[in-house]
Amino acid sequence: MLTTDGRIFSGCNIENSSYGLTMCAERVAIFKAVSAGECEIQAVLVYADTAKLTPPCGACLQVTSEFSENPEIILSNGRSTKAYHLRELLPLDFGSS
Repeated sequence: MLTTDGRIFSGCNIENSSYGLTMCAERVAIFKAVSAGECEIQAVLVYADTAKLTPPCGACLQVTSEFSENPEIILSNGRSTKAYHLRELLPLDFGSS
């Protein structure tokens, strides 16, 4: 994840036997950035070594929307890359207010 201040934060999936308690890499990176004082996301890169590009889940999109208006979301699997903006993937967020 790239902040508007130019800092980069990485994340990884933190799996749990109870799927509801699993933490996605996108939210890990966002929470690391917020805990370091960064509150504005410029872009998120989601890399997954999968056949198809893997977009963020709804929870990750919603959390992302709380820290930026419409950041770039870049999906890559090492063979293909496609960029979107948050509002394309989550047109009706809850909003930060």
